[in-house]
Amino acid sequence: MMNPAAIGQPLDRVDGPLKVSGAATYAAEHPLDHQPLVGWIVEATIPAGRIKALETSAAEASAGVVAVLTHRNSPSQVPFGEPDDEGRFTQSRAMLGSDHIRYHGFPVALVIADTLANARHAAGLVEVTCEPADAVTAAGEEADEKPDELDGGLEADITRGDFEQAYSSAEVTLDVTYSTPNQAAAAMEPHATMAVYDGNELWVYTSVQLIGPAVQVLANTLKLNPDRIRVLSPYIGGGFGSKLGLHNEAILACLGAMYLERPVKVVQHRRHVFHNAPHRGNSVQRIRLGASRDGRLQAISHESFMPTARGYAFAEPSGAPARTTYRTDALVSRHRVKTVDMSLIDSCRAPGHAIGSLAFESAIDEMAYRCGQDPVEFRLANMPEKDPGSGKPFSSHDLAECLREGAARFGWGKRQPQGEVRGRQLVGYGVASTIRMNILVKSKTRIRLSADGTLTAWANMTDIGTGTYTILTQVAADLLGLPAERIEIELGDSAYPASCGSGGSFGAGSSGSALRDACLRLREKLVEIARKQESLKDADFDGALFEGGKLVLGSKQVSLTELVRQGGPDYLEADGKVAPGEDRGKYSQHSYGAQFAEVHVDRDTGEVRVQRLLGVFSAGRILNRKTARSQLLGGMVWGVSYALLEELMLDERYGAFMNRDFAEYHLAVNRDIPEVEIHFREQPDMRSNPLGSKGIGELSISGAGAAVANAVYHATGVRVRDFPITLDKLLEQLP
Repeated sequence: MMNPAAIGQPLDRVDGPLKVSGAATYAAEHPLDHQPLVGWIVEATIPAGRIKALETSAAEASAGVVAVLTHRNSPSQVPFGEPDDEGRFTQSRAMLGSDHIRYHGFPVALVIADTLANARHAAGLVEVTCEPADAVTAAGEEADEKPDELDGGLEADITRGDFEQAYSSAEVTLDVTYSTPNQAAAAMEPHATMAVYDGNELWVYTSVQLIGPAVQVLANTLKLNPDRIRVLSPYIGGGFGSKLGLHNEAILACLGAMYLERPVKVVQHRRHVFHNAPHRGNSVQRIRLGASRDGRLQAISHESFMPTARGYAFAEPSGAPARTTYRTDALVSRHRVKTVDMSLIDSCRAPGHAIGSLAFESAIDEMAYRCGQDPVEFRLANMPEKDPGSGKPFSSHDLAECLREGAARFGWGKRQPQGEVRGRQLVGYGVASTIRMNILVKSKTRIRLSADGTLTAWANMTDIGTGTYTILTQVAADLLGLPAERIEIELGDSAYPASCGSGGSFGAGSSGSALRDACLRLREKLVEIARKQESLKDADFDGALFEGGKLVLGSKQVSLTELVRQGGPDYLEADGKVAPGEDRGKYSQHSYGAQFAEVHVDRDTGEVRVQRLLGVFSAGRILNRKTARSQLLGGMVWGVSYALLEELMLDERYGAFMNRDFAEYHLAVNRDIPEVEIHFREQPDMRSNPLGSKGIGELSISGAGAAVANAVYHATGVRVRDFPITLDKLLEQLP
């Protein structure tokens, strides 16, 4: 009988009841012995310079105010960005450490009061006089700094073959430049932290995706022993890269707690989040393609120009899709950055692939039309036999079949070459390939099977709303034959075994594989205990099964609780781990998909409405079809949002974002999204990890936007290369 909690089953989220009932404790909601004080951030209003004068007396005298922290009284810290040999998630993130202003919105004071209202009111009484310095607030094609490496450890530049010769000899060429704007992660739960310090130990309740680095960054910033720091983040209301590391509000809450030795809570206001949390920088992407007249690609060049925040080394690999998606005789991939005086620029929603696919898959579409080829057939004719960028064989490659199946399901064959006209609506259909690198990260876990039949698993893994609690429950249920209700997953605590954390689409595969290893080790212990039983000496141990809370040995069986009592007496434990093996260096590993869109464009107003979205995805073994569909659905929604709506508008004079709220930072909502059709091509890839799964969380965002953009072109004949595609960019050119 199939275990309804087994791997692959559409098990409902096990943490769902806690969340819908309000019992799940997010960062700002943990019950403490004493009511925490509340901190409110006072922001700088210039992009660079120093604090010339700071008057806090009125704020300090205001009702309910306990303290106003500034660079003059803040606890001692390691200077921002030190030590140099640490990574960006563990270097000092010092706040209020000097009079230096790093960017518009940079915290210059923290007002701490008994209530949020009192703290916010008093913050308005702080008088700050700044001395501006020359600042650089924007980057474009003039970016000329070569980064040491790209996010994910990728090389900044790759060259394969003789591009100039291949391009100049091509029968058909394309030289276009695309741009994408600054974008915000804008998670539902704002960045929030509660800190408790007793003079010896620091407890930090926060919203962070990576627990281990969070401990280290606090130690490196606050000059504390890591053993005296405990970080807890059991529930996270979305992160999307902006919560990979700890940033402003976390450091400020800790400073307040250390200064007062009282609990301090800092929850960023939504407007704070847009400057005091990491964001994605704008990109300029120049793409050159060369092909034969019959549509065979001979030359691919992708040059990316983006900003990087001063003192915070990060470069987004927007050229990644161009390196891996299609065959070519010659390839150039080049990334350059420009240092700017802006808030931190960091990973955001499928870094690299999300915005890289917007440009690259649009350019590929342009090339298909220029060669007189059907966009699907053009892509199919250019499938690579090995990774064009690295030269490595693929661990698996299913992009062509995703395209074929998607085209058949979407009805692509009925598409007219020039789009359709239905009354005042221009109707178009678009396609884009989808690819996202697959990663395995070193992880550990510990499990305990108690005599009452309950299994508990511990890891400092996090769940950012993607279903980690549920997936791990299914891994344990599948391997030990237990019902979901007998399994307890404990996550998000630095006291637990070190796991990978959430991000980069590596969470389920990495943490799940470590749990699998622990379960297999526990199974071995249980079998060894059973072998010692006289009543089981003739049992079929070679065919041992774990089902219904029992060890089944042919015609004989014994309950797991009985085995625990014999080996325990109270419980049995096992540790598990996983780490990248030889296959990681031998093979190029990716998840794949093909996405199709139908759009209607009003020929009078230029308004674009997405009418249909369809995606076919190949991401190894699907661990839970329900949560996997939810992840893919969310990514497709983001794709629409990137193509048509999202843009952080920058006033370059002040380095300030002008639309710092959800009223003006436009996101796709229900009315913008039609019914979405999602299909899986399930092909376990055992070179990926012991579960055979692949990353899925960021897959569908890497292509959905380009499918929409290509559909807009098919409908209108207008190719917008400056995202998002707003109606003003269409109106003047509409037929």
